[in-house]
Amino acid sequence: MTLKQAMKKLTEYGSDQTKKVYIRHGAREPLYGVKLADLKKIAREIKTDRKLALVLYDSGNSDAMYLAGLIADPNSISKEDLRSWVNKAYWYMLSEYAVAKLAAASPYGWALGLEWINSDQEMIEAAGWSTLSNWVSLQPVENLHKDALLEFMELISEKIHISKNRVRYAMNGFIIAVGSYVPSLTDEAVEVARKIGKVHVDMGETACKVPLAEEYIKKVISMKKKKSRNAHRL
Repeated sequence: MTLKQAMKKLTEYGSDQTKKVYIRHGAREPLYGVKLADLKKIAREIKTDRKLALVLYDSGNSDAMYLAGLIADPNSISKEDLRSWVNKAYWYMLSEYAVAKLAAASPYGWALGLEWINSDQEMIEAAGWSTLSNWVSLQPVENLHKDALLEFMELISEKIHISKNRVRYAMNGFIIAVGSYVPSLTDEAVEVARKIGKVHVDMGETACKVPLAEEYIKKVISMKKKKSRNAHRL
């Protein structure tokens, strides 16, 4: 699919209502207002296309930039491209989702996560914590750096309430990720979650809420146990 064809697809799926919602959340022109489900539908049609992903992201159109993250090949995208992308990710759907998920699946997930959490720019720092969260969810347990994860949770317990707005949200997500995907650290994550309590994030003119990490972790663990029991019955 060419850039022109991809942009035409986006215009066909765009809606003014979704566009208004995205703008309330932090997006800005240019964008068409394409729902995430429809972006995934277009991505399935395109499949993986590294060259198209790069030009879509460079278009500056928010919908195209998110689509780029869905069709990019995490194994062939360069560290320099990911750094360029995170610098252009001006709102959280791009920084904490499109870029972070792609970076986490790439060979540079851990390294870039560490690099970005030390940024003084809110969206990049938030992208760093989201990258590490996604990396934790993707890696086999034996590949995880447990001592580092413990250090990060301790850092979060000390800094989360004085960190930048979206960084607080992403840090909270990191605690949830560790508690949910690292069984040997679930108790420690729950303890940290209990310590930090409710995390206040300005979500703008939206109805979105910040999940309570302790409750969320326990919910995930409960669902996993239920799924495991059901699997054993089959």
